[in-house]
Amino acid sequence: MAALCAQLENLADGVVEATPERLGATLGSAERLGDLLADLLALSRLEAGVVELDPVAVDLAELVTGCAEEVRAAGRDTRIEVDVPAGMKVWADPVRLRQLVINGLDNAARHAPEDTAVEVTAQGTDDGAWWLEVVDAGPGVDPLERERVFERFGTDAQGGGTGLGLAVSRWVARLHGGSLAFVDPEPGRPGARLRLDVPGPAPTSATPVTVSPPAAAASAAASVPAVTLPPLAVEPVDPSTDSVGFLFGGRWPERRGAGAPWIVVAATLLGVLAALLVVGSEPGVAWAMVLVGAGGVALAASGRGADRFTQLCAALAVAAVGMVVRGHLGVVALGVFAAAGTFLAGITHARTFRGMVAAGLAWPLSGLRGLPWLGRSLQLAGSASDRAAVARTVLLSLLGLAVFGVLLVSADALLQDWVARLVPDFRVDELVGRTFVAVAMAGMTLAAAYLARNPAEVDPRPGHGLTAANRWEWVVPVLAVVAVFAAFVVTQVVVVLGGDAYVQRTVGLTYAEYARQGFFQMVLATALALVVVWAASRRAGRTPLDRRWLRGTTGVLCLLVLGVVATALGRLSVYQDAYGYTVPRVLAYSVEGWLGLVVLSVVVLGLLGRTAWVPRVALVTGAAIVVGLGWFDTSGWVAGRNIDRYEATGKLDLEYLGALGDGALPVVVDRLPAELAACVIHLGPRGDYQQPGVWIDETDWRSWTWDLARAREAVSELGDDVAVPKDGCPYDTDLYGGSGS
Repeated sequence: MAALCAQLENLADGVVEATPERLGATLGSAERLGDLLADLLALSRLEAGVVELDPVAVDLAELVTGCAEEVRAAGRDTRIEVDVPAGMKVWADPVRLRQLVINGLDNAARHAPEDTAVEVTAQGTDDGAWWLEVVDAGPGVDPLERERVFERFGTDAQGGGTGLGLAVSRWVARLHGGSLAFVDPEPGRPGARLRLDVPGPAPTSATPVTVSPPAAAASAAASVPAVTLPPLAVEPVDPSTDSVGFLFGGRWPERRGAGAPWIVVAATLLGVLAALLVVGSEPGVAWAMVLVGAGGVALAASGRGADRFTQLCAALAVAAVGMVVRGHLGVVALGVFAAAGTFLAGITHARTFRGMVAAGLAWPLSGLRGLPWLGRSLQLAGSASDRAAVARTVLLSLLGLAVFGVLLVSADALLQDWVARLVPDFRVDELVGRTFVAVAMAGMTLAAAYLARNPAEVDPRPGHGLTAANRWEWVVPVLAVVAVFAAFVVTQVVVVLGGDAYVQRTVGLTYAEYARQGFFQMVLATALALVVVWAASRRAGRTPLDRRWLRGTTGVLCLLVLGVVATALGRLSVYQDAYGYTVPRVLAYSVEGWLGLVVLSVVVLGLLGRTAWVPRVALVTGAAIVVGLGWFDTSGWVAGRNIDRYEATGKLDLEYLGALGDGALPVVVDRLPAELAACVIHLGPRGDYQQPGVWIDETDWRSWTWDLARAREAVSELGDDVAVPKDGCPYDTDLYGGSGS
């Protein structure tokens, strides 16, 4: 616009003559402005959802050839080679598809070197799905930039263009239920490879439509015969879009609409397995089997099984779920939670923190979004379906067996005895519990499988930021936070230099008492500082100066936050040495350490210009820390540190040692006197206050854990003749002082 106004002003003021060359340059500026406005209008209509498709059977070869000629006519000298099967028909909106192909060809032609060709290939599948690729020999697209180029104005300095063409093209692909992305070029070939994948349409029917004149105009149109139109191609209507899809807008289209009965069968079998193994058992190998099986079904249903990020998340989830076979119950619960979050982020390919949270919310919502797909998978409607007939037969048979079985069995005592011998003795409450577990597990597995098969668009769309109009609107708040953190860090430096004597003289506390204060506040401040960095990155502009201000202010803030992290970890270490170790304190130590690692990744990746990696780095490192805590034998390590303290001070919290569970017993038996070890076992969850001697519950294989097996072995070393002291377990706080809160 500025260039056009300047050129017109010079012509109007007589500064330059209206030569054909200058008029041509002015016309070119006007045409570029028109192209930009057209792209903006198209993108706005697409985002507003006011664009309706009019799909018909399109000759793809003819359409692509026409698009290539149009690109060449627009001034692109690059040779375009079209390799599309003659007569290949696809179901698409020809106007929108032409827009997509032209944008793709124009982008490739702009980047292709001289004396090279842009290649266009396409193929279809038996189910109506098809793909199209545009390949050039240019510099290619960096894998880390392959998503950014689809953002608004995501152009580069060398390529030119408005930066909207690819954004519009991706929207067109999504309107057709497909996807558009840059993929890896073929081995040994340079350049970019743009691929469009479109699924096949649902089955359609076409019937002749007869149009007759209205009755009121019959006399006036008596000479006009009824017109019989040829068969019309009826647009396939996605049932999920009609019944449920409208609730989710364009963020969750049905990309793979075909049913998948095998997923329903697998989820049902897994629910039955959970009902048989989980009910009545403690967390152990059976729980791990069921959880891993559910993840396996979802991963098999996913179309991202070969994606490295998905594979990494799945591996971390399996390792976290495996913690069920050992570890403190609190750590196990944390592991299962981390496994679910990591796995959901992997199958939805979440890239941002908001996307990872949205992936977790999408899991329960899949139960609603996937109902139409579940109906297609079951195919219970229509007598022509063999599977529907089988399902009806099974349901009617079970109904007849239940109704008449209850009536006739209850009418004869001998038949009751026979049935009692054949059927397991389930109590009513147990039967209800098993049924609930079976239905819940099958439902959760189905929801996860649907989310993996048809992932929602969880990450925020580009172009919706809240960029501040003035730089000071975000710089001043960030600097205010920097000042607060700087004051805190200076205080900690003074405390370190002054030592324990300075702390006692100024605040009247010992260093251990001083260190006991404020840990939670420091953890929360660290987390909120990351929120400040995120908010600043959203508000900052995109100019080089804005980027420098952002890196400078947030970089200083992150360095100060690292000082707070070091202070928090140091204080907790002093506190644990003084008051004893507990599992919650170890978890708190790990959380603050992880937050510090995330802050450090913000600094390093910010310097490298790869801040988009931060959310995934945080996810992977957090999951890895949780897995490490579980397999590290946290309970045994905490027990060992408390026994170290007992040997040094004579203070020991026997009740807390017992609460550590099976993982602590090998250390307890190995390092404590026999009578104290017996007390720890009796005070623990497997102890018995009524019987003398030492014992531990026997459980079946479903509840087997690594910690339980080691605990049994350790207890057996004590022998049956070792019992608690006759006067009971000692609780003298002078000798067995508590470990603190």
